[in-house]
Amino acid sequence: MAKSMVPPEVAENMKGIKHKIVILSGKGGVGKTTVATNLATSFAKRGKSAGILDVDIYGPNVPKLLGLEGQHPAVDNDFIEPIRGPLDMKVMSMGFLLQKDDDAVAWRGPLVAKAISQFLANVRWGDLDVLVVDLPPGTGDEILSILQSIPNIDGVVIVSTPQEVAVLDARRAIQLVEKMGVPVLGIVENMSEFVCPKCGESYKIFGEGAAKKASEEYGIEHLGTLPLDPRVITLSDKGTPFVIEEPDSKVAHAFSDLVDKLANKIGLS
Repeated sequence: MAKSMVPPEVAENMKGIKHKIVILSGKGGVGKTTVATNLATSFAKRGKSAGILDVDIYGPNVPKLLGLEGQHPAVDNDFIEPIRGPLDMKVMSMGFLLQKDDDAVAWRGPLVAKAISQFLANVRWGDLDVLVVDLPPGTGDEILSILQSIPNIDGVVIVSTPQEVAVLDARRAIQLVEKMGVPVLGIVENMSEFVCPKCGESYKIFGEGAAKKASEEYGIEHLGTLPLDPRVITLSDKGTPFVIEEPDSKVAHAFSDLVDKLANKIGLS
């Protein structure tokens, strides 16, 4: 197991958070942030105090997906007040610190590490039942540093699509997390099928079976599949979580099953 690098100020600041779930993908474009935001929202829908921390420094999309673009946090006695999102979730993202939503972050490693450290040590998280952490895609040093800096992680959820190349990168992510000694809660297969809104036929447009095979190979749980639904894209662009707006859709029901499994795994009743 990798040596912990949790600074004492981070441990102190995050001691009121009961559970921490980290969302990771081996590559971009698999819907990691959509899963992260709707996971946090789902916990909030169930009456849990929830937060989401977006540490994807170069691509901070959480504000967009939660309809919080253009907001900027207040600072009180050196502590940053998180932005309040849907269902009173506490939200923090690099996106809130940019002058414009489409500004690029051209920072080198040390500055990125400092920003992440401040998000952990200087954001007033208070007491939360669960904090969902949305990591950058990939398996680089940045990921190692973040995983080492968060105290008492309940586990990591790997997000992939059915494509072989995406699952290949998911395998790398699984290996990285296991080398760090952090539990892998399981793998989620996003965009598993497309259901035609007119005829109702289901199409496995990205293939099938690769994520399931990877979960069996590494001895981790296949947490479920999430269908590709155009409404998810539309609602995300509008900044509205689909689990709120389309609770009776097939993808929302699949997401509810995912949340049930995760809540059971981490002991969040």
